[in-house]
Amino acid sequence: MTLSVFLKKRNFVSALALSAALVAPAATMAGEVTLKSADGTVNLVGEFVDFTDNNYVIRTGLGDLRISASRVRCEGADCPDIGGTDADVKIAGSDTVGEGVMPLLLSGYAAFLGAEATETATGTRGQFIAELIGDEGFGDPMGSYLVTSTGSSDAFSALLDNSAQIGMASRRIRPVEARALRDAGAGNMISTSQEHIIAVDSLVVITHPDNPVDTLTMEQLRGIYSGEITDWSEVGGNSGPITLFGRQEASGTRGVFEDRVFGEDVPASPEGMTVAIDNNEMAALVNGDVNAIGFVGYAFQRGAKAVSLVNECGISMVPDAFSARTEEYALQRFLYLYNTQNATDAPTADFLEYAISDAADEVIAKAGFIDLGIDRRAQPFDGERAKQLLDPNVDEYESGIMREMLSEMVDYDRLSTTFRFRTGSQKLDPRGQLNLERLVDYLEGEPEGTKILFVGFTDDLGAFDSNRDLSIGRAEQVMEELRNFAGDRLPSIEMGATGYGEIAPSACNNSENERRINRRVEVWIQSANG
Repeated sequence: MTLSVFLKKRNFVSALALSAALVAPAATMAGEVTLKSADGTVNLVGEFVDFTDNNYVIRTGLGDLRISASRVRCEGADCPDIGGTDADVKIAGSDTVGEGVMPLLLSGYAAFLGAEATETATGTRGQFIAELIGDEGFGDPMGSYLVTSTGSSDAFSALLDNSAQIGMASRRIRPVEARALRDAGAGNMISTSQEHIIAVDSLVVITHPDNPVDTLTMEQLRGIYSGEITDWSEVGGNSGPITLFGRQEASGTRGVFEDRVFGEDVPASPEGMTVAIDNNEMAALVNGDVNAIGFVGYAFQRGAKAVSLVNECGISMVPDAFSARTEEYALQRFLYLYNTQNATDAPTADFLEYAISDAADEVIAKAGFIDLGIDRRAQPFDGERAKQLLDPNVDEYESGIMREMLSEMVDYDRLSTTFRFRTGSQKLDPRGQLNLERLVDYLEGEPEGTKILFVGFTDDLGAFDSNRDLSIGRAEQVMEELRNFAGDRLPSIEMGATGYGEIAPSACNNSENERRINRRVEVWIQSANG
């Protein structure tokens, strides 16, 4: 018998030592198995004895240890088959959502229902089943949810072959995937009844904590992931070869990263790049190599050093909650749940309704992701935006509009709620309806006399004055849509609209995605007491 324990957290070692229970030896023993935690910090090897009460029992040199199946997965030919394929609701797709959000989201849903969720690993990598028991665990079963975490592409293939009712994705569905599902009778996959944004995530470029490089330009990042830059000394670091880590092609995380970094011209993977299976493995690999670089979802940094990014326009981008909610961080993305139009059973529909409600915000934040709540931020004279508006390298006409914006801006805070539009269109993007709902809920709690200003902006395509007119029109449209949506719920809120066209961009205008970021209506707020 052997015991191999690789632990990076001393507190977990202590907790494991205190909670490991010695149990009576079984009459017969199976072969050797390995119990591993999802984050790679635990690796226990021993002889399988039993699986009981959602616990693995293995025999080691220290005795028989009882380990909760919710904390580890079992690997080896003698691991038990603990089932789970007959769940009421099957959920499949992105490991970012499945491993990072879903365990806490299901626990939160259970608490919302007054129930308790019991999570059990099935023995398959990246898979667990959660069973909801009413009356805080003392009542009757209320449903079971099987979660299988692989990659975002698998979400749509699982929906297509009806092996799952809910698909998890860390990227938006692609047109070819949506058409295939539509043709199979699944409905309109980008309708608000089938496409659900549950959280915001920022992809974080990470290095080893001892790496002295703190900032990379987007050009440098492209050079590293295209194989053109191979030594840290080329980007201001110590001399040494860059150890490059990436993700598998089916990964939604990789898809978003390549889209944001390279746009449409994605190069072949550099020779020597190591592929990590999931976010946890990526973080573990980077933390184990001083010359390493990789990228993970915001919730999966696990002690690695986050690198700040600078775009081609010199705008520094930090993956904080506010910039993620406004979509002004270049590697920001949404996390999605998808369902077909046929998934109308109560366990599926009720869970989806909870997942996009403000009741889920707390558990999404607890999971380390960014919920869809509303932040408020001051806009002071000495802030980065004010400095941008004082740019001396513009003509007098444009400078006058910048000063006009600055004089109004400093009297208002900015809310993270931001509305966006397609090119040349006044049609809101798919997040717009959700933004309206959240904004009305937020404003209902504001005091009488609060002022709201909808402020429009555009990309730089087209004439300057025409863009300003377009930005004002979009701001007025959002204001009217909010009024119509709110009805008589906001009688004491004063509203106005203005626009400043292409000034004060949030991103460069070099790509369609960057121009989309700049086509926006911001929401500024001034409380009654100033």
